Amino acid sequence: MRGRRATPREQILCIFWSGGGTGFIGTALTQLLRARGHEVTLVSRKPGPGRITWDELATSGLPRCEAAVNLAGENILNPLRRSAGALELRSFRAGGGRRDPDENREPWRIWNETFQKEVLSSRLETTQILARAINKAPQPPQAWVLVTGVAYYQPSLTAEYDEDSPGGDFDFFSNLVTKWEAAARLPGESTRQVVVRSGVVLGRGGGAIHHMLLPFRLGLGGPIGSGHQFFPWIHIRDLAGILVHALEASHVQGVLNGVAPAPTTTNAEFAKALGAALGCPAFIPLPGMVVQAVFGRERAIMLLEGQKVVPRKTLASGYRYSFPELGAALKEVVA
Repeated sequence: MRGRRATPREQILCIFWSGGGTGFIGTALTQLLRARGHEVTLVSRKPGPGRITWDELATSGLPRCEAAVNLAGENILNPLRRSAGALELRSFRAGGGRRDPDENREPWRIWNETFQKEVLSSRLETTQILARAINKAPQPPQAWVLVTGVAYYQPSLTAEYDEDSPGGDFDFFSNLVTKWEAAARLPGESTRQVVVRSGVVLGRGGGAIHHMLLPFRLGLGGPIGSGHQFFPWIHIRDLAGILVHALEASHVQGVLNGVAPAPTTTNAEFAKALGAALGCPAFIPLPGMVVQAVFGRERAIMLLEGQKVVPRKTLASGYRYSFPELGAALKEVVA
């Protein structure tokens, strides 16, 4: 299928949830698929052109399609969710409500446990629903692609991880990736299965960099914590490209690391490169204790610690990166 237009009878069905079809990655993927001649259908809470609802999926099953993609997931690094939860808790107590049984526990932990349930639900339940629909389909799709994350690999200042490296068993987020990928697994070999473990996604109008630009433009940017931690990243155009490559190339299966092939980047090097792309200084560090206060201890680990991840199988599969180097990627993002 790669390198030719889809015929009118061919269709790639991209399955999204929680705004995935119109979100940052979903929008880029949809645009690329349509540019290559594929028809795209979204699974959504609301009906509309080019969409089916979750109720329709449950009652009528998966429509005939050539491939399916799952981008489901609550945004893990959304600081506003934590702030809202903490404010809600404080407001309830200040208003004279009943004493919460967890009154003596830290507010971030109470909220964090609720958040963890939402993170699990937004990934595991939807993935299980989609996997069951694919498994029951009279004509299952040829390919089933899931996007997870490099949180599967344990943070380290020395270890290097490729797609065959062990992981997935040392904290909440690594265990989440293990359960998430297991939920997507299909029996048999009728459908080709691919998992893309994505790094930090860089692109215009969304992703991690969306929240970084203002402080960096004001000259207040800099490394997070020590800055020595690795920073596995990928440009949005390449993440969408890897997903399309996984859908179209019939030889691709198993795990692909969705990270750039550039030499290892640390957080301090990323901050310096972003400052250079903006023409602004980038030497004011963000202390680890501030990161923990904003995101909570568990999520802060994702920012204060990092992994050296290499896309060995992604490169071996034949994918060619549009932005293999950080400098060029950042210049495109901030242009």
